[in-house]
Amino acid sequence: QVQLVESGGGSMQAGGSLRLSCAASGLTFTDYAMAWFRQDPGKEREFVAGINWSAGRTYYADSAKGRFTISRDNAKNTVYLQMNSLKPEDTAVYYCAAVYSDYDVLPSRLSSSFDYWGQGTQVTVSS
Repeated sequence: QVQLVESGGGSMQAGGSLRLSCAASGLTFTDYAMAWFRQDPGKEREFVAGINWSAGRTYYADSAKGRFTISRDNAKNTVYLQMNSLKPEDTAVYYCAAVYSDYDVLPSRLSSSFDYWGQGTQVTVSS
């Protein structure tokens, strides 16, 4: 049974930092590209950042560029999202997602492309 378990969310003042973690089990982690998405109530789930198998390539939504960093530790089956300079508009539930990939490529931005999802972790940023 595949499980993705996020942790590290919480409440933070604007300008602060948080690091989210997503621990994967039940799959061969290095077969999967990984991504972080977020969703605010009443809004669509939006792509935040993606990373390929080997962690050699990453890409970000415009809202995350320069502030967020996605990384992965394949020995620990874990993907991370370091979030700096947090803003109130970053408030959302953050989800990690995994997509099987035959090749070592970046994942899609489309949430429908992903095979597995975590349960989400709440991030709240106050001004």
